[in-house]
Amino acid sequence: MREAIVVEARRWIGTPYVHQADVRGAGTDCLGLLRGVWRCVMGPEPEEVPPYTEDWSEPSGDEALMRAAKRWLTPASDLSPIAGNVLLFRMRHGAVAKHLGIVSGPASFIHAYTGHGVVESPLSAPWKRRIAACFAFPERI
Repeated sequence: MREAIVVEARRWIGTPYVHQADVRGAGTDCLGLLRGVWRCVMGPEPEEVPPYTEDWSEPSGDEALMRAAKRWLTPASDLSPIAGNVLLFRMRHGAVAKHLGIVSGPASFIHAYTGHGVVESPLSAPWKRRIAACFAFPERI
């Protein structure tokens, strides 16, 4: 299944960044990318996603993205980048996790990034420092 996750995520590369969207080729944000890959690999989404702001409730400190990940994904035993895993990032120290990507190789990940769309980026030291959690897709839901 891990290979299928990476293959599908790569199909989204070049999709423009559009907040709250989840349509390959038309527009997506980081959560929309995960949702689209989920639908292709796992089937229907397990819950409806409520509207969310671009700051992901950062002012209130609400860890909405982290809670959703814990509901539907399997926590990884460590933060090692294993292809097919989902990484959650804190964009600033002490901030809520509000960005995510799918590991595509030992030193790369795929994510939808404001101003860039869906890209495959190096999992460089600055990105590694921002990792808040690592999850795997579940075997079954």
